[in-house]
Amino acid sequence: MPADLEEKTDRYGEMLADALEAAEPAAPPGTPLGEAAAETYEMADSYLDDGRHFRAADDPVNALASFSYGYGWLDAGVRFGLFEVPADTELFTTDTQQ
Repeated sequence: MPADLEEKTDRYGEMLADALEAAEPAAPPGTPLGEAAAETYEMADSYLDDGRHFRAADDPVNALASFSYGYGWLDAGVRFGLFEVPADTELFTTDTQQ
């Protein structure tokens, strides 16, 4: 049975919010990698805000798309090494902790 759209939208919104809270920039501010991390974080956070706006407007399709795009930005940043994440998290597709 396919996932319920409402449940999936809410789950992805919570997942993105948790992921943003867990991600810490890996490079110092003001460095090229630090700036890339800041811009990537800002994009993911903006998509979270957009998703919440769409969710409040009872538009779960666009909310889910926004949450998914935001999560994709953040997860890519983790994979590129822009962010450090806790070793015990399952929020990301790769474990950057060695």
